Amino acid sequence: MHGECVVTGLGLVSSLGWNQESVARAFREDLTGFAESRALPGQAVCPVRDMGDDAPFAFLSSWRFRRYLSRPAFLAVLAGLRAAADGAPAGLPPDCALVGTASPTLDFAREKTLPPGDGTLLDALWLLRWLPNTALSALARLLAVHGSGLAVGSACASSLDALGEGLLRLRHGMAPACLVACGDSRLSSGGLMGYAKASTLSREPDPLQASRPFDRQRSGFVPGEGGAAFLLETKASAEARGARMLGRLLGYAATMDAGSLTAPDAGGRHAESAVRGAIADAGLEPSDIAWVSAHGTGTRLNDEIEACMLARVFPHASPLITALKSWTGHCASACGAVETALLWHASRIGILPRIRSLAEPEPKGLRLVQGTHAPFPKGPGLVENFGFGGQNAALVVEFA
Repeated sequence: MHGECVVTGLGLVSSLGWNQESVARAFREDLTGFAESRALPGQAVCPVRDMGDDAPFAFLSSWRFRRYLSRPAFLAVLAGLRAAADGAPAGLPPDCALVGTASPTLDFAREKTLPPGDGTLLDALWLLRWLPNTALSALARLLAVHGSGLAVGSACASSLDALGEGLLRLRHGMAPACLVACGDSRLSSGGLMGYAKASTLSREPDPLQASRPFDRQRSGFVPGEGGAAFLLETKASAEARGARMLGRLLGYAATMDAGSLTAPDAGGRHAESAVRGAIADAGLEPSDIAWVSAHGTGTRLNDEIEACMLARVFPHASPLITALKSWTGHCASACGAVETALLWHASRIGILPRIRSLAEPEPKGLRLVQGTHAPFPKGPGLVENFGFGGQNAALVVEFA
């Protein structure tokens, strides 16, 4: 073992903002990006409207290879550049590892001339927009790092798995530092079409009320987009260079249901194993967990299974539970990283965000944050994500 894993840099691109000021304002003033989709009229979505005005955004927007970044990749790279600038303005170590979400485009309409069409009309290297590792390759080039690179593709669990992989690399001495960069967007016609075919989208006509995790009137999820990145290193490394420590990654675990290719295990048994495993990996007991960031998609089946699982893990005293997809929509493979970054910003102003549009909690018995924001609890928290294919991931974190 090589010591505990600390966070020394943070980068964010989200529908709620990209820095402390914008995110704090969104939570305080109930500002969200929910709107009707242009690609699929009548469907609510939650796009990123303001990516910020800092140097990383200005540079990346004009980068000569910008056109080869899909929107998910652009979000991941922008967040990664921000995290690197935030935590290591003098530069990352050359052998820094890179881990992130696999981020191919789902914008089928953009490639109208794909074979058997006229291939001469395609951009040179158009394939880069479809490859899962393009974002990490771009970050390696832009940040001049040569460590290992891993693009994680485990559906909605991807970004928590990526953070867990970063934790493991540091814990076992595989790298001196690790930049975890995640991004995703499913707001194109291709992405929305896939979810519509699966009958998982919210049927609520009012976009502002469409995402309703754990509410009796929930009817499905709202697609969103975003990116988040974390610079990780050992505590000893951070102390040696006098780095600011934003928090710690304490424990991680992941499992697979080995059942349906879409629906979660009906009993939530393997999701529970991931949650209990992450808590145990952190050297803690369930009673030590002060707050939970639930997956909370707003679909009837997922919320019910997750709520029952949480009641089993925390039978005596439920921690406070929030569900940030009620604010951002579902950021797909980047959701866990985006939600963790947003919660760090929320902790800076001392609030655990309420679950928006939660009027009639179902099931009852959990300490869901309803009505108004709660004071941010002291102590470690649990972030959990569960994805298509029965992918379950859980991460225990503590903010400084």
